[in-house]
Amino acid sequence: MIVVMKPGCEESDVRHVVELVQQMGLKEHVIVGTDRTVVAAIGDKRSVDKGAIETAPMVDRIVPILAPYKVASKEIQQDPSSVLIAPGAVIGGARIGVIAGPCSVEDEGLLLEIAHAVKAEGAIGLRGGAFKPRTNPYSFQGMGETGLKYLAKAREATGLAVVTEIMSIDQVDMVSEYADVLQIGTRNMHNFNLLVAAGRTNKPILLKRGWSATLDEFLLAAEYIMNEGNKNVVLCERGIRTHEEYVRNTLPLAIIPAVKRESHLPIIIDPSQGTGHAYMVPSMSLASIAAGADGLIIEVHQDPEHAMTDGAQSITPEVFAKLMQDTRRVAEAVGRTA
Repeated sequence: MIVVMKPGCEESDVRHVVELVQQMGLKEHVIVGTDRTVVAAIGDKRSVDKGAIETAPMVDRIVPILAPYKVASKEIQQDPSSVLIAPGAVIGGARIGVIAGPCSVEDEGLLLEIAHAVKAEGAIGLRGGAFKPRTNPYSFQGMGETGLKYLAKAREATGLAVVTEIMSIDQVDMVSEYADVLQIGTRNMHNFNLLVAAGRTNKPILLKRGWSATLDEFLLAAEYIMNEGNKNVVLCERGIRTHEEYVRNTLPLAIIPAVKRESHLPIIIDPSQGTGHAYMVPSMSLASIAAGADGLIIEVHQDPEHAMTDGAQSITPEVFAKLMQDTRRVAEAVGRTA
């Protein structure tokens, strides 16, 4: 349920409501909006004495939360959230945040070259997998901690936020030492123990949609993270599996307005994974911005033909530069910047 406070309530009034919520065995989430302060009470509603809360000083009303996801719901917070991924680098808000880099970290020099190239064109984050979840056990699995060290060096050289994937609970602490944003990939969207572990960190989380997950399941996965106290979640659509075989995945851009209606969380799009074809990445990127996406995460490689992973869907730095120019024009047309 949501406890809506009256305008002009004091901090002591909110604290009193929080104490009542805690006494009932519920978890509280306080959201301070531009006009109202609300206290979301999450937990088993059978233990709730609504009368005790309704009669508390400066309580306006109690509203039930209808969505299965609570903290991620727009019923809790009407204003869109923004997530700070590094000093001056935000996902959400007026500016389109672009994260770019190779699918996997392959070489320190190549990574630095890509990092400088995407930074020069306006990217705010550097992607790169140090640990790679691969369907084929004989495929390249990533460079591990060595790759993380290369990513950290690239951050020192460029100032870009490092975005990289965690695959298991035992990787969380180590990756957190090097990365600014922890990515939970599509194969792990339903790994609830990993979601909980990520929620207990102080790192922003980039949560990718599972390839067969519904919208509710996607937002409930985000709820696992947020329910542990970490509200810095960025959703990422990377395509779903359908009967279509021409593209690697089907990229359902309709999820953007759906998320915007149901949740306050920012959402970015991965057109590289979402299509599997480099030539499709620019057009789907622009379509994503036009549909209301808060950002993009794009695979960029100097020599896609010889990339160790996903070369077919990686664009070159030259194509990325042109794409960023076009992105700015589309962003401006829809009232945003890039």
